[in-house]
Amino acid sequence: MRENRMEQPDIRSMYPEELKERMVQLGEKPFRGAQLFSWLHQKLADSYDQMSDLPAGLRQKLEEQYPLRLPEAVDAQISKLDGTRKYLFRLYDGNVIESVWMRYHHGNSVCVSSQAGCRMGCRFCASTLDGLSRSLQASEMLGQVYQIQKLTGERVSNIVVMGSGEPLDNYENLIRFLKLVSAPEGLNISQRSLTVSTCGLVPEMYRLAEEGLQITLALSLHASSDEKRKKLMPIANRYSLEQVLGACRNYFDKTGRRITFEYALAAGENDGEEDAGELGDLLAGFPCHVNLIPINPVKERKFRRSGKKMVVNFQNKLEKRGINVTIRREMGGDIDGACGQLRKRFMDNQEKNL
Repeated sequence: MRENRMEQPDIRSMYPEELKERMVQLGEKPFRGAQLFSWLHQKLADSYDQMSDLPAGLRQKLEEQYPLRLPEAVDAQISKLDGTRKYLFRLYDGNVIESVWMRYHHGNSVCVSSQAGCRMGCRFCASTLDGLSRSLQASEMLGQVYQIQKLTGERVSNIVVMGSGEPLDNYENLIRFLKLVSAPEGLNISQRSLTVSTCGLVPEMYRLAEEGLQITLALSLHASSDEKRKKLMPIANRYSLEQVLGACRNYFDKTGRRITFEYALAAGENDGEEDAGELGDLLAGFPCHVNLIPINPVKERKFRRSGKKMVVNFQNKLEKRGINVTIRREMGGDIDGACGQLRKRFMDNQEKNL
């Protein structure tokens, strides 16, 4: 039965124009497509039965040909420190993914996954421990946002595609997700409130710059030299820092959007004064923002979190070079913090129970 569902067209991933075409194919007027889009992406309907202004016959056809699929929340962790919520969602084929809801003074942010697992192999990340299961459809990325908005009863105003997976490794579905979640007929989240994080897939970064979007591009940098970056991130063996930064400059030139550089600090690996000095040289004069992230230790990895003094010293050294830099505010410090930890624990428990 699951295989049949997987073969069904994914109606929640369709653009408004595509829905209008589908309605015509079903013998309906094109305006039914606009009604359907509103139910799916603005009213966040779970079933066709809720779509009261659609004819009963049409609802039946849609149910038969385009079954609705939304991620199911199977676990949740709620921080007693700041209310951050980490959700584990089960997809229709049994795969599980993580999403995080965070409350900030500027609004509620959600961090979504773009893949079930990851194949990038970054050494300090839990998401990549079991490799890549599959990429997510646009609707499955949207579903994380929609379900969290319903579970919390609060509007989402900012989205970060920085959960499990490499977003640019799922390029077509990512672009569709970004356009759908920012559509005026849907949630209408400003593109300037959308951030996509990448480990540095250079060809896709150039391609993204041509999409005409106003999203923020965040690069997982994590080192100031090719040598150190290769130890932390296998992707650095394919694309050098020169190539990656060239793609970042191109993105800024094309979009006018300042680049965010994510820098995960690991004790004794990339957090020394020399590292900070090299990073300052590397980014001098670059229109960017550096986000320092003390890593969340993962038991399967050897890396340790940098001490607070080291992190502040690193920040100060960059600021003296005129670089805009912040230390990421730690959210949900009392729950599974690192990306992929909750999913990994769930999958391990499933294997034990087999």
